[in-house]
Parts: sequence; C-alpha cells; structure tokens
Amino acid sequence: MASPGIDFVTMFYWLMKYVVIGPAVKAIFRPWIVGRSNVPKNGAAILASNHLSVSDSVFLPVLVDRRMSFLAKSDYFTGKGIKGWATRFFMKASGQIAIDRSGGKASEASLNTGLQVLGRGDVLGIYPEGTRSPDGKLYRGRTGIARMALEAKVPVIPVVMVDTDIAMPIGRTVPRIVRVGIVIGEPLDFSRYEGMENDRYILRSVTDEIMVALQRLGEQQYDDVYASSVKDRMPRRS
Repeated sequence: MASPGIDFVTMFYWLMKYVVIGPAVKAIFRPWIVGRSNVPKNGAAILASNHLSVSDSVFLPVLVDRRMSFLAKSDYFTGKGIKGWATRFFMKASGQIAIDRSGGKASEASLNTGLQVLGRGDVLGIYPEGTRSPDGKLYRGRTGIARMALEAKVPVIPVVMVDTDIAMPIGRTVPRIVRVGIVIGEPLDFSRYEGMENDRYILRSVTDEIMVALQRLGEQQYDDVYASSVKDRMPRRS
C-alpha cells in the first residue's frame, strides 16, 4: 500500500530528469547554459523561449533546476507505433502537457491549463511564437503569454535556445550530436499592468516587450509577422 503524501507523478518526473533522460542528454550533447540563476528558486514564473527545434522542450527542462511544464501541441502525444510511443513517453517524462492549438475554445482551454500550472507555483515554459521558426528567424509573439503573465501575476523570463535547430532541424527524426546552449535573461516584471489583462492593446504591448527582450538576448533576425503565416506560404513537403 502506498504511503500517504507520495506524488508518483513527481517521482516519475524526477526519475526521468535525474536518472534516465537528464544524464544521457548531458553526456551526449554536453549542453551549456548561461544565466541559470535568473530562474527563481521558488514561486511561479513563465520561461518564454524562442523555438528552433522540437528538442528545445527536452534541453531546457533538463538544464533548469526547477520542475517545469511545457505546453506542447497534442500531435506529439497521438503518434502510432514504436515511434509514437517513444515520442509520447519522452514528452510526458520531460514534463510536457498536451494542448489543442486549433484556436477558439481550444486556445482558451490551453490558457487555463497554463494558469493551473502557474497556480501551483510551478514554472511554465511557453513559446510565444506559437510554433517552431521555419528558418531560424524570430517571429511575432502571440498574446496568450501576456494574458497568463498578467492574470497569474508572475514574471516572464526570456530564454534563448542556441543551435538546437542544427542538432535537430525540422523534419529530422534522429538528432545530430552537436553542442547546444541556453541563455537565460533577467526576469521581466509586468506588475505595472495589473488588472489590464483584458485590454488587447496592453496584451500586445507586453508581448512585444517580451519579443524585444528575446531578440536582444539572442540577436536573432526579427520579422514582425506570425511564424505560422510564413509556414503557410511555404511549399508543402511531399
């Protein structure tokens, strides 16, 4: 009989991070990190990261000391066969939460899921661009991150992933063994906008401030359009 108070989900997460996935990732890829101390040791916070590769959601949780959750598209959790099982296992083991990104009510549900994570006092990882960059540029941010930051009253910490698109570019299933890095900036405080989480102009202003911080931190080329629009204009792979 299980002892009261044991959280098996938490136990599984830490087992994967410190015994299985974490040591393997560190040994193989030798990732480096700058600014680790900018992540608060306690309390809820949002880590806002650029998004170059699906592997971003593996490297960041492994190298950040706090337990964190990522909002990941539900497609990663529905694959079939051995590959689908392996992907689903890896996503759950690294603390990722499946969300529906189809818009409308699904977007509202995703926002509420993020708020639940923050309400527990945990760290939430978000990609403000909403999808992976198709070409290495930094694109316009979606305002959902601003709503969560203002409603939950938490700081937003900019994070830049470095060379993860070289390790695992879009379309590649087996990563290349290259050294990747993470740069974490100082927390952004938006308490001056308290109570304005329903003002769309404020939400856009907060989101743009986050994207400026990301651009300055990583020096990526910035394009003020949505990454999803760029992807829609690209030829479909056969």
